[in-house]
Amino acid sequence: MNIQEIIYKTLVAGDSYKTILKGLAVTVQISLLSVVFGTLLGMIICALRRSRIRIVRTIAAGYIAIVRGSPVLLLLMMMYYVVFAGSGLSATMVAVAAFSLHMSAYTATCFYSAINATDSKQVEAARTLGFSKYQAFILIMLPQAAKIASGTYQSTIVTLIQWTSVVGYVTITDLTRVINNIGSRTMQPLFMILVGLLIYLGMAYICYGVFDLAKKASELKKKRRRKM
Repeated sequence: MNIQEIIYKTLVAGDSYKTILKGLAVTVQISLLSVVFGTLLGMIICALRRSRIRIVRTIAAGYIAIVRGSPVLLLLMMMYYVVFAGSGLSATMVAVAAFSLHMSAYTATCFYSAINATDSKQVEAARTLGFSKYQAFILIMLPQAAKIASGTYQSTIVTLIQWTSVVGYVTITDLTRVINNIGSRTMQPLFMILVGLLIYLGMAYICYGVFDLAKKASELKKKRRRKM
């Protein structure tokens, strides 16, 4: 069987490409929602981690340690078979909840480290010029922290996308499960695995590309401000 026949048999016959697109849509949906909710929750956890109240800091640090130390698959299965068992919540939304928790712990650590790496003297200088604590944080510290955290945050998102490949364990027909099903049905598992790898690589580099575009847009905006 030549490569044209393999491509037709695995990707075209029986509208297999439509099934792959449906699985891809599920993977993208889980990934996007988990990134949004996980980032928001991570920001809250980061704020709690920086609280002046010791017990609050301890609880936030404990949350981060527990979630980061828990295998993602076991966290997903616990959420599906224990926490939300019988709740009526769809498997997809349970997966979003599980991956949001996972994302939040890593995002909180990323932001916490980035904020600690910023120059606190600039904030102190802003306060002496009449900035409020909130203004100094938003206008001075946050932009610097975002720049420092950018690389790690990108990697966290890409890792999350890769980890969504395990959602088939809780009956979700995502991209990985579709790839596996087609490979088994057509007796071409190696070819379909390569197809799946290429799609996941594509999603990863799309993510990196979005961050690069955002960085270039920010730099261009700064140049325009300097010329004005």
